Amino acid sequence: MEIDNQKLQQIYSIAKTMFMRHGFKRVSIEEICREASVSKMTFYKFFANKFDLLKFILEKITSETMAEYRDILKQNIPYAEKVTQMIQMKMKYADEISQEFFNDLYKNAEPELVEFWQQKTQEIMQLVLEDLKAAQVQGDVRAEIKPEFILYFLNHLFEMVKDDRLLQLYDSPQALISELTRFFFYGILPR
Repeated sequence: MEIDNQKLQQIYSIAKTMFMRHGFKRVSIEEICREASVSKMTFYKFFANKFDLLKFILEKITSETMAEYRDILKQNIPYAEKVTQMIQMKMKYADEISQEFFNDLYKNAEPELVEFWQQKTQEIMQLVLEDLKAAQVQGDVRAEIKPEFILYFLNHLFEMVKDDRLLQLYDSPQALISELTRFFFYGILPR
């Protein structure tokens, strides 16, 4: 679904802001409609329910993030600079997420959401793995690292973010995500 309809744009923009700030479990359809100045009938014209809206928002965020990621990779700069830009991009997106949204998405998610988000994550990880393999061929990533290990590690980063003991070591989930991202990328660059 493209956002070429003004009412859809209002719903998307308001809901994204509200979800990121308060989490999506706490925000009601009524609140979204009121803030977006649309009727519930208009809401249901575009979305079956709040979960349908959340999936739409996550799809758009994923699409925008991957487009930005691809733009970084296309630049004619050293790979280490690309990695720095990727980390900055990741931190920008992590800073937009509240503790409540983080908990709703990673810790207290409904099974349907878990399945949806795991699928999106796997799609992204597969693309990143392909890009890392290409960078490895170019000599930008250490040749002795198995790409399968990279994928395994990337998959477990998401599990690490949900670990309460690990989270307690940091001021926020964003700080942990930042640490894990820097650790991952700087751990794979050639010496």
